[in-house]
Amino acid sequence: MSRIIAVANQKGGVGKTTTTINLSACLAEKSKNILTIDIDPQGNTTSGLGVDKNVVENTVYELFLEECSLEECIQSSVMEGLSVIPSNINLSGAEIELISMENKEYFLKNKLDEIKNNYDFIIIDCPPSLNLLTVNAMVAADTVLVPIQCEYYALEGLSQLMHTIDLIKERLNPKLEIEGVVFTMYDARTNLSSQVVQNVKENLNKKIYKTIIPRNVRLAEAPSYGMPINLYDSRSAGAEAYRYLAEEVIEREDEDQWL
Repeated sequence: MSRIIAVANQKGGVGKTTTTINLSACLAEKSKNILTIDIDPQGNTTSGLGVDKNVVENTVYELFLEECSLEECIQSSVMEGLSVIPSNINLSGAEIELISMENKEYFLKNKLDEIKNNYDFIIIDCPPSLNLLTVNAMVAADTVLVPIQCEYYALEGLSQLMHTIDLIKERLNPKLEIEGVVFTMYDARTNLSSQVVQNVKENLNKKIYKTIIPRNVRLAEAPSYGMPINLYDSRSAGAEAYRYLAEEVIEREDEDQWL
């Protein structure tokens, strides 16, 4: 049975796109059939999975305008078993186009209902804001995965995100749950990183993944080569961390995994 996961945090620079790219790739590496949807106008997930966002003809923007079918949007990535619905800067105008549509919050959900059973996981990279695109992702999703950077203002804005998730659950998608929180950019050399992890665990009554993603040079380099970390440097600390995260996502139903 397919699971749809929205990767969301309205705070920028928290490793949201890095997590989308590498979680998708590590799930595909475990022989799962994956569809990754980029609904961030920056299109970084698209290019990070080896698709040229400036050349591709049909993107999620054309899908929202109903200028193409869902099947026409789906592109192959650099990873076997991993397909992509790409995005580019054109998507920044989508909110204006969506405003006049009926049931605009359900647009992506209605499209995915047609094909979701073709995949084990559908991973959606949301823009770093709580806009109509993010709402579409959360209405379509079963769960929301929240990356949190190990830095001083980690909890800033998180309550707003949780409030948004609660509102969407109450009004638009009753089955929506928190997939879990994953810590990113962890630097073992600093006391701050460990303090942030402890602080979030004490203050956030949500599921927290055991896997912590380290600050890793190879993780930062991989997107410029259009490759996920498990292809770019399979033995790096970043690749190992995302493999562990993929295992935890697959085993999510086992409540014993949570801290």
